[in-house]
Amino acid sequence: MTLLLNLGAPPQVVRDIVDHSDIEVTMTIYAHVSLDDKRNALGKLGDALG
Repeated sequence: MTLLLNLGAPPQVVRDIVDHSDIEVTMTIYAHVSLDDKRNALGKLGDALG
């Protein structure tokens, strides 16, 4: 399910697939931030700060 989120599937769709009643459960279990995502975010921060 992490792969689905990384591919851009809406969290609500993933929640429905795994049959969780609460989106927070889905995001806590499956939404792991990849190292590339961290680098990308920090790169954007660096660009914004100059």
